[in-house]
Amino acid sequence: MWIIAIIAAAVLVGIDQLTKYLALVNLKPIGSTTVVDGFLDLTFVENRGVAFGMFSGKKWFILLLTLCIVAFLVYYFVKMPRTKEYQWVRCAMVLVLARYFHTSSLQTIESTKGIIPPLLMALFPAALIILQPDLGTALMLLFTTGAIFFAVGVQVWKFAVVFIGGLVSMPIAWAFLHDYQRNRVLTFLDPERDPLGAGYHIIQSKIALGSGGVFGKGFLKGTQSHLNFLPEKHTDFIFTMLSEEFGMMGAVLIVVLNFLILAYSYSFALKSTSYFGKLVAIGLATNYFMYVFINISMVLGLIPVVGIPLPLISYGGTVMLSIMASFGIILSVHINRNVQIGKD
Repeated sequence: MWIIAIIAAAVLVGIDQLTKYLALVNLKPIGSTTVVDGFLDLTFVENRGVAFGMFSGKKWFILLLTLCIVAFLVYYFVKMPRTKEYQWVRCAMVLVLARYFHTSSLQTIESTKGIIPPLLMALFPAALIILQPDLGTALMLLFTTGAIFFAVGVQVWKFAVVFIGGLVSMPIAWAFLHDYQRNRVLTFLDPERDPLGAGYHIIQSKIALGSGGVFGKGFLKGTQSHLNFLPEKHTDFIFTMLSEEFGMMGAVLIVVLNFLILAYSYSFALKSTSYFGKLVAIGLATNYFMYVFINISMVLGLIPVVGIPLPLISYGGTVMLSIMASFGIILSVHINRNVQIGKD
C-alpha cells in the first residue's frame, strides 16, 4: 500500500511540474487561452512564492514544505480509520457534475475534450477512496458518474471504449488488489472452496434465504440469524434476516417499496424544467439504486461480498444521513420544478 501511495504522490508531483513547464513554454507567450468555452480559461500568472506571494525566492523552503504536506496527505489517506464519511462524496460529485453539464453546450458534451474535466473530477476522489481501501464505494461513485454522463447524452461508443479498456486492464488491476479483495472474488466464483472461512457469509446467507420459504418463519423466529449463524445481520445482511423471518413475500415487499422510491425520484427528475435539477435528481436517485442493487445482489450471491448496507433499513448513521439528505434535495428539485436556473 505504501508503494502505491508513494507512486501516486510521485505521479502528482510529476504532473504538477509538467503542467508548469507547459505553461511556461506555451501559455506565457500568449498570456491567456480558452480550453472549454464558457467553463475553463487558462491565464498565465507567475508567483515565485506560496499563497499571496509569501516566502518569495525561498525555493528550498517551499520545496520542503510541499514534500511535508504531500507526505502528510499520503499518510492520512492510507492510515486514517476506515470510516464511511466519504459516503458524502457521491452526493457532492452529483452536484458538481450537474453544475458542469448545466453550463456546458451540446457541442462541448459531444466532444472528447469536453468530457475530460468531469471525468477527472470523478477519478480523483475515486482514486483516494480506493487507497482507503474501499473498492465498493469507489465503484459506486464511478457508476453514478456514468449515469450522469449517459443522462446528458455522451455517445454510447465512449462508454464502450471505457468498458473495453476496463476489461483489458483487469489482469493489471488484479495484481494491485489486496489479498482479501482477491479472496472475495474467488469466493464469489466458488463459495464452497472455504465454507468455514471466506465463504461462510454467503453460504449462511443462502441457507437463511431458502429456509424462509414463501411466508417466513415469523418475526424474531429466524434460526440462522438469531442463533448467530448469519454474520452482520443488522447491517450488510439485514435483507437476508428479513427474508428468513418474512419469507419471499417480505423480500418482494422490500424490493417493491424501493422500486416505488426510485420511480418517484426519476419521475421528479423528468418533470423538472431545469436541466440542473434533472441531473441532480437523476444522479442522487441512481446513487440510491446502486445501494439497493449491490446490497441485494450481494446477499443473493450474484456479486462478490462488499460492505454496502441496505439504505433506510440497515444499522448505521452516516449512510442514513446521506440518503435522507439526497431525498431532501430530490424533493427540493420537485418543489422547484418550474424554476429556471441560468447558465451563468
